[in-house]
Amino acid sequence: MIIGICTCEIFIFNANSLKSKRSVVKSIIEKSKNRFNISIAEVGENDKWQKSIIAFSTISNDQKIVEETVEKVINFFDSYSEIEIINIKREIL
Repeated sequence: MIIGICTCEIFIFNANSLKSKRSVVKSIIEKSKNRFNISIAEVGENDKWQKSIIAFSTISNDQKIVEETVEKVINFFDSYSEIEIINIKREIL
């Protein structure tokens, strides 16, 4: 069993309140969960308006599939014009 874990620190443009930040983060999390069948959550920077840390994981018997899924999710995050990825940490176990 191969496990892929990724943590992305993101900057959210035009977030002027926690409510607007949560709206963007919730959208990213729900769409990612439905599209890629991953476990995903906001894990840090909960009290900051324009920053968030989102972590996700995926599991498979094939390392190539895990690596591809992690890359696809990162590319999906990158497609959002409302955010910029500041830092990415990936780990394959």
